[in-house]
Amino acid sequence: MKTIKILGTGCPSCQTTEKVVKEVVKELSIDAQIVKITEIMEIMAYDVMSTPAIVINEKVVFKGKVPTKEEVKKILLDTDSCCEPRDSCCDSTNTNCC
Repeated sequence: MKTIKILGTGCPSCQTTEKVVKEVVKELSIDAQIVKITEIMEIMAYDVMSTPAIVINEKVVFKGKVPTKEEVKKILLDTDSCCEPRDSCCDSTNTNCC
């Protein structure tokens, strides 16, 4: 299961980003947990200074504007084959790992 975090303080752009991500996850039938992060200190821990932002499995993959559905689809499909952080394929020799 993917963990998708939406980083943002709750502004309209952040709310729209969350909506778009949820729609795409549903359309693509992706097994994902979607988490909203609104605390500014938590957001800054990801080195994000411009919201909204999207984090997948602890990697910032998009930030600074509301993504289109097509952008979110591309992000999710590009990372769909990525392994989870603890999988054995995630080592320094595997260049295909996230």
